Amino acid sequence: MSHNFVPLPDQPPPTASVGAIGWLRRNLFSSIGNTLLTLLSIYVLAVSLPPVINWAFIDADWVGVSRDACTSGGACWVFVSARFETFMYGFFPAEETWRINLIYGSLFLCMAPLFFDKFPYKVQLGAFVIFVFPIFGFILMFGGVFGLTPVETSQWGGMTLTLLLASVGCVAALPLGILLALGRQATNMPAVKSMCVLFIEFWRGVPLITVLFMSSVMLPLFLPEGVSFDKLLRALIGITLFQSAYMAEVVRGGLQAIPKGQYEAADALGLSYWKKMGLIVLPQAMKIVIPGIVNTFIALFKDTTLVIIVGLLEILGMVQNALNDPNWLGYSTEGYVFTAFMFWIFCFSMSRYSQALERKLHTGHKR
Repeated sequence: MSHNFVPLPDQPPPTASVGAIGWLRRNLFSSIGNTLLTLLSIYVLAVSLPPVINWAFIDADWVGVSRDACTSGGACWVFVSARFETFMYGFFPAEETWRINLIYGSLFLCMAPLFFDKFPYKVQLGAFVIFVFPIFGFILMFGGVFGLTPVETSQWGGMTLTLLLASVGCVAALPLGILLALGRQATNMPAVKSMCVLFIEFWRGVPLITVLFMSSVMLPLFLPEGVSFDKLLRALIGITLFQSAYMAEVVRGGLQAIPKGQYEAADALGLSYWKKMGLIVLPQAMKIVIPGIVNTFIALFKDTTLVIIVGLLEILGMVQNALNDPNWLGYSTEGYVFTAFMFWIFCFSMSRYSQALERKLHTGHKR
């Protein structure tokens, strides 16, 4: 018996790493075009970075309590430091801000163990954070019980309100989006599928600013006389419904990416629909769409700035409100840079955590 061996094509010899010089050649100077772009980028950075560094750090004013301390001609970070509590807490009474700090501290202590792989009670602690902690946080924020001074939601604002809107919107939109995605995939239930499709396409077809405007201005007109909803609650409902439609499409993409054999294997085992979805299909689908879910969360976090249209002043609204103070006219750049930096911290952190979670859950199915 003869064996016909097909020779493998010639492979280039392995190249040893030559350190920084080799990395520069491969990534920045690998061709004429890349070399020109690299030189152009270096020129732009050399021209733009020194003035920015001088303005933001070297010539900046950092210490003071009024604009009289801003005399160097650089950035006046005194404006940010003087208004920092307002940017963080809004109009929350200064003597009651310990309640917000207690919420932040308690949430950190509850969330920190979840990032350790060997922590034994992750499920129980996660359930506590999702279902019980919000009640604790609302009681502290709103007050009126246990001797706490009542604080109306109209006084909530700043970064606290931004985090509240984003966290409630994310936590509430994810399970609703999963149900909508499953309903849209339910071909054996045409009525449910039609309602889910109608819901998703309706909410995806209107901008969030319109949803907020309708929930705040138009919704009270359709309610019976004497019945009203809190402005913040109306915004939260509108954000949740809007975001759940986008989340549903993200999850649906993950469901469609699961091979048909997974469904057939679950059916062959005699699993019910909910066991098949909860134990076989959804865990794989959710792993696949981690980037899409985090991208949706980041988009929601940035879209919280739109609530200013309904009179809620999150961190950007508080900065704009502070700029109307005659004592701080002309320092809008510092305020907007500070706001952008705060948003960047949270968005970048979510992005990096999602990448770490992807690597942790990667099981070799990436193509």
